[in-house]
Amino acid sequence: MIPAQLPANVALLLDFDGTLVDIAARPDLAVVAPALTERLHRLYQRTDGALALISGRHVSSLRHFLPDFPGVIAGSHGAELSLDAQTLETFHGLDIDPAALSQEAKELAAPHPSILIEDKPLGVAMHYRADPSLQSFVEEAMQTMLARHPGMALQPAKMALELHPAGFGKDGAVARVMSLPAFAGRVPVYAGDDLMDEPAMAEVQKRGGFGIKIGPGDSIARYRMDDPVALAAWLDAWLAASVAG
Repeated sequence: MIPAQLPANVALLLDFDGTLVDIAARPDLAVVAPALTERLHRLYQRTDGALALISGRHVSSLRHFLPDFPGVIAGSHGAELSLDAQTLETFHGLDIDPAALSQEAKELAAPHPSILIEDKPLGVAMHYRADPSLQSFVEEAMQTMLARHPGMALQPAKMALELHPAGFGKDGAVARVMSLPAFAGRVPVYAGDDLMDEPAMAEVQKRGGFGIKIGPGDSIARYRMDDPVALAAWLDAWLAASVAG
């Protein structure tokens, strides 16, 4: 059973889609409840600033949905790092043309209009959520793109495949975030729902913290919760107990 209390020196590292918000039919249709914004501000205060979002989304997308988020954002699987709304570091050594990648993906996916192409500043993703029978087609199409673009890597996700710079992952994002002054020496706790979150959970558990798997599926996480609603309730209970204590 997941503990009701967290270490006094906890650092919270949270995925976005499927963890803080429900998975939407399209990434741009994610719904952020008003209570989430308030909860994140309270968590930021409670952890003395050791709060981060770690996502496959790019930073600008996350700031669109959470414009007042006060913590650190690691986007694009750690290839982007934003300490505040004014600064953005991008870590990659590739000459990436995201518009060309998007056009190439759209041409490959043209026989199946139900496939969603998600543009990213450092890559592109193909989603087959609208028609799961297209998984093999998407996998072959993305393998074709991978062969054409050395230095890139494929990342499986829920009903999707993403092409992004090789050498980046959420485990590296965790390591980078934990090296920041606000996080140094703290016990990391990571919550995520997807395959790409597993390396991050391994990283925090290696560092003496623990992972929380949101939703179904195999996981190395020490704990599990059913959905974002359950995670929100647990975080609210911890905040309330912290105030009472």
